[in-house]
Amino acid sequence: MKVHVANHPLISHKLTVLRDERTDSPTFRLLVEELVTLLAYEATREVRTKTVNIKTPVTATTGLVMAEPRPVVVPILRAGLGMLEGMTKLLPTAQVGFLGMVRDEETLKASTYANRLPENLSGRQCFILDPMLATGGTLVMAINYLIERGADEITAICLLAAPEGIKVLEDEFKSAGIPITLVTGSLDEKLNEKGYIVPGLGDAGDRLYGVV
Repeated sequence: MKVHVANHPLISHKLTVLRDERTDSPTFRLLVEELVTLLAYEATREVRTKTVNIKTPVTATTGLVMAEPRPVVVPILRAGLGMLEGMTKLLPTAQVGFLGMVRDEETLKASTYANRLPENLSGRQCFILDPMLATGGTLVMAINYLIERGADEITAICLLAAPEGIKVLEDEFKSAGIPITLVTGSLDEKLNEKGYIVPGLGDAGDRLYGVV
């Protein structure tokens, strides 16, 4: 598994404002969208393309376009939904699927309650959107779910990641047999006793949409 921590002053600036407990939900949502677009730029460096012949106003030439089948973007509900707009700005022709997953606050284990994905993902590049890689349980389940459906290349995009979560992913997928990449805006210090990332930014879903 490859881990890429995006090192860019704009990413660091936006993350600082996201972490601030005084940042309200509308501002938080806007910053997440902008931040994900920056992370998506890093995450799509190896997106599949094909060569085509075109004619400019000056001459005939060749160029690159997105290859078929198009990538699949999979936000993990509900917090991952706040990342979708930023991702589709960069990949407007990608297909979008959804995974509804929830973490038990006592056991810290994730479970799936909904999905909207193609039955067959063979030959597809998949991009999972989840704001936080904390214990790793949610992403492990999501990645395994996509692998079972035939995905042959998976990239997870997270705003923040904890070392414990990265280790869980590395241990789980060291023999996966397909390319798996994590792109994140920051590698934070640790998890606390409740499984929250430290320093983190709190509960991303609550900060995006409020407490319901």
